[in-house]
Amino acid sequence: MPRDYYEILGVQRGASRDDIQKAFRKLAREYHPDVNKSSDAHDRFQEINEAYQVLSDDKKRAAYDRFGHAGVSGAGAGPMPDFEDIFGDLFSMFTGGATSSRGGRNRPRQGADLRYDMTLSFEEAIFGLDTEIEITRHEACDACGGNGAAPGTAPKTCPECHGQGQVRYARQTFLGSVVNYSDCPRCQGRGSIVESPCTTCRGSGYERRKRKLTVHVPPGVDDGMRIRISGEGEPGENSGPRGNLYVFVNVEPHEYFQRREHDVILNVSLNVAQAALGDAISVPTVDGDEAVTVKAGTQTGATVRLRERGVPKLRRDGTVAGRGDQIVIFNVEVPTHLTPRQRELFQELGESLGTEIKPQKAGKGLLERVAGLFGGE
Repeated sequence: MPRDYYEILGVQRGASRDDIQKAFRKLAREYHPDVNKSSDAHDRFQEINEAYQVLSDDKKRAAYDRFGHAGVSGAGAGPMPDFEDIFGDLFSMFTGGATSSRGGRNRPRQGADLRYDMTLSFEEAIFGLDTEIEITRHEACDACGGNGAAPGTAPKTCPECHGQGQVRYARQTFLGSVVNYSDCPRCQGRGSIVESPCTTCRGSGYERRKRKLTVHVPPGVDDGMRIRISGEGEPGENSGPRGNLYVFVNVEPHEYFQRREHDVILNVSLNVAQAALGDAISVPTVDGDEAVTVKAGTQTGATVRLRERGVPKLRRDGTVAGRGDQIVIFNVEVPTHLTPRQRELFQELGESLGTEIKPQKAGKGLLERVAGLFGGE
């Protein structure tokens, strides 16, 4: 079972955003894989990052407080914060806000993430599918091979920083003489310069192109969830890895079915004769029609539960652990237009039943009974 996000960050449920941020920064400094080399540091840091992504967002935090992990399923994942983002406040104290890591811009950096919005039908969201999508992203320029230099030429080592991407200088502070590093002004931190830029990509090394990808949508996804496809985002800098592609899911409403977590809800109308005498009917499910018995004397709000006809229960690792149910709610319809014969029959029935008014004992109303199906008493 997933750990409580507040427990992960070590804060109380009423903690302020500042308290949450402070707790995250403290734990991030301790468990960031660039600092902590233990075997579980990466997983621990991802757990800390996921908790922070949810609790630092007011809407996600409200959903988590109300529904727990089910309310933010798939919403906590996010790209790992950069080492410099976490320690930037410490570095800037010595550099006045300039880039302070000696790696500079010429160190490998992961590329930017991309977003794709996908619309699914109700059934596709329940059963999942493999579908092809088309995205537009930067790809290495064919003309220059991605180095930005015109064909027949190559980038040259920057003579200013000698390929380091940074220049070194010292200044006096209240702590004494402090050595600082800043991006090389000539190569902008890249470590190399292009004297003859490629005319195809204008020296950038990349072109925007369309690319087709196959996306596996697992069964049981819900509206608002996102699917991460690692390494399919924008290219990284200086041989860094590509970013990720995040597919955001939008589920179209169904004509008859409604979803409540892992259950599917279906409202069915009965006429007074079916409700009074009982009947054998066929109702639709996401798996096809299924026979249902209507008991004699069925009242509005009565329900029948069809086991394992609901939404697959998706685990965090992407596997399925069973399915929810379909709940059929009966509504007894009173006819508003009667034929002469129907009116005659109802009059005979009314005379036999009598007209005495019988106050009902206080108890649960229809709304309370229906609400009880979804976690109430």
